[in-house]
Amino acid sequence: MTERRADAGGVEIVVKLGGGVLADAERFEAVLATISAAARAQRLLVVPGGGPFAGAVREVDRRLRLSDDAAHWMAVLAMDQYAHLVAARLAAAALVAGGAEEAPRAIAVALGEGRVPVLAPARWLREADPLPHSWDVTSDSIAAWIAGAVGARRLVLIKPPQAAGDSLVDAYFARALPPGVAPVVVAADQAVALDAALYGVHGGSEASR
Repeated sequence: MTERRADAGGVEIVVKLGGGVLADAERFEAVLATISAAARAQRLLVVPGGGPFAGAVREVDRRLRLSDDAAHWMAVLAMDQYAHLVAARLAAAALVAGGAEEAPRAIAVALGEGRVPVLAPARWLREADPLPHSWDVTSDSIAAWIAGAVGARRLVLIKPPQAAGDSLVDAYFARALPPGVAPVVVAADQAVALDAALYGVHGGSEASR
């Protein structure tokens, strides 16, 4: 779905940190520590989920029946909110943002400085507008598109503790996932599988293509 891959400093793995992980503060901090450790060996880009911020949009949509466009962009802005939270808690993190030109450069700069880029994706997505405006598209599909855009070889989707099953990704994910990007879904409480996924070793479960 991407016409060209942006120069983002050789991102190897995109890590989509699900907002549901926030429900357990201790587990959330443990996952951040694991990501920080892996970032010393891998060139990682963290893409936030929407979590309770997107949940608030869903609730407003349920009550007021927002337009598809309004709900989509509000949910994308929810990812920006989570990005600020993650960047504030993750060791050596750098919050990165911008459009299709600025964001990849900011990612490359952060990686070059030995930091962990955490993407606030709203401006980039607004400029590119690559995905349908529907609740079938969540941060899973957005992270898949970003993985293709930055040329990553692997996409790790971290889900809430005890998550399991084949329906962990959104309905559009298989169409959003670019060729050549290997997806792995792992629950936040599966420490061994999470390590394996972040270090590029087989672990977790393959997401539906």
